Amino acid sequence: MHDKFSQFTYQRPDISQVRTAWQKLLGEFDRADSPQGQEDALRRINLLRQEFESMASLARIRHTMDTKDPFYQAEQDYFDETEPFFQELVHNYYRSLTASPFRRELAQTWGEQLFRIAEMTLKTFSPEVIEDLQQENKLASRYKRLLASASIPFDGQERNLEQMVPFQQDTDRRTRKAAYEARYAFFAQHREEFDQIYDQLVQLRTKIAGKLGFDDFVTLGYLRMNRADYDAKMVASFRRQVVESVVPLASRLREKQRQRLGLDNLLYYDEKVFYPHGNATPTGNPQEIMDAGQEMYTSLSAETGEFYREMTSRSLMDLTSRKGKAAGGYCDYLAKFRAPFIFANFNGTSGDIDVLTHEAGHAFQVWLCRDLNVPEYYFATMEAAEIPSMGMEFFAWPWMDNFFGAKADKYRYSHLSESLLFLSYGTLVDEFQHEIYTNPQFSPTERRELWRRLEKKYLPHRDYAGQPFLEEGGFWFQQGHLFEVPFYYIDYVLAQVSVFQLWQRANEDRQAAWTDYLAFCRAGGSLPFTGLLEKANLVSPFEPGCVASVTAAVKAWIENVDDTKL
Repeated sequence: MHDKFSQFTYQRPDISQVRTAWQKLLGEFDRADSPQGQEDALRRINLLRQEFESMASLARIRHTMDTKDPFYQAEQDYFDETEPFFQELVHNYYRSLTASPFRRELAQTWGEQLFRIAEMTLKTFSPEVIEDLQQENKLASRYKRLLASASIPFDGQERNLEQMVPFQQDTDRRTRKAAYEARYAFFAQHREEFDQIYDQLVQLRTKIAGKLGFDDFVTLGYLRMNRADYDAKMVASFRRQVVESVVPLASRLREKQRQRLGLDNLLYYDEKVFYPHGNATPTGNPQEIMDAGQEMYTSLSAETGEFYREMTSRSLMDLTSRKGKAAGGYCDYLAKFRAPFIFANFNGTSGDIDVLTHEAGHAFQVWLCRDLNVPEYYFATMEAAEIPSMGMEFFAWPWMDNFFGAKADKYRYSHLSESLLFLSYGTLVDEFQHEIYTNPQFSPTERRELWRRLEKKYLPHRDYAGQPFLEEGGFWFQQGHLFEVPFYYIDYVLAQVSVFQLWQRANEDRQAAWTDYLAFCRAGGSLPFTGLLEKANLVSPFEPGCVASVTAAVKAWIENVDDTKL
């Protein structure tokens, strides 16, 4: 398979034909009188899945590349409608799989994790929630389109949300403030619509949970995320570790930042600016950045070199920002074409390099797993899937001089600081979601008040300087995960704590750390979170003292740097 992305043929899969073929194969699976017979049917079911899922991904990618293209908008609408029916087919397959008389033999070939995933997924679906799931898809798509519709008049041009970011990080404080004011004017103007979409999602998810026999959406949310080896109680105690160990250090970092910038008060529009003369920004245009990426990945390891050459030669990256292109960045995998795909919006900030390392980490992991032949194993479960991506950001440190020149140390210092500061924010998002879904009766105003209260707990340093929309607790409208993938957020925090351990190890023995990282990546999703951590010799973030220990290592590194000279 060496064809380029533009040559990938898209054909809408007819769900009724998929259903007929699926039922035939599932019948063969059920009737098979030997493990080999079932394995043969299983392989063919996976090929059918591969076809449908690759077409769904291809439509989604091409829709996000140009949200104004009516053809792929219609295809995205089609999948919003049909994916719940496809989910029903997978559900039926899982039911047969878990009831197999040859389960022991199948687990030896396909792994126990496949059965864990099947058992969890069975609890998340029944045919009576299909219409609700369609509605949930539509609301999430509506949210995405609302964000993509932002056309903010600023500095003589209409700009989307991504294009506002460089102005929000400008060294001129007035420019930053004006950029943030313009950004939040968009959210304030559409406040009712954001509130309404989110409220409908919360009510709908609560209703789905009720139909499936759960007291609230929290348990269902965990099952949807395939969390096999930890629960809400363990996450709550992890959040306490963050409050105790991370929040005080985060406040200390913000104080150092205030002093560096020479400000009386560090206000919300100053937080993204780490240095008086501006953040480290990459030198070079998008093409030069991609070329420097090739050099970096070739030097890093034989595997990453081959991977990146394939990504560029097959045009499996779309990195530049343009009108009509969806916001954000992601990595997807098209199994039919054995192709990872990276989507991003370069905007001239250091975030461009983070994308090149972070999303490439996801893509590298799935590329290493392209022969696993079990769709469930291409990616790890979410909290584990973030370790290859965040880990790659830190393994790339020695090559940052190629991207930032003399400002590479500035980048490394702010990258590490921001990674630590993120832990507090990510944990806040998680507690917010637990509260929201435990109290679905909250009004939109109560939700915003809750957010503001939690900001004061996790981000005590944050000062909104009386900005009305933010003081009322509206910041979270821009946090897409809350709308699109509920409970997907603490995953980043758990991963970051694990990655700090890899970073610490790499500082002592780079080769050993890389070997552990590769072992983690190669396992894909074949083990649950804690099993994957063991593969890479990492301590579970849920272990008491784990957060304190990594925080101490980060603090030691930061205290060792004279940040006034950066």
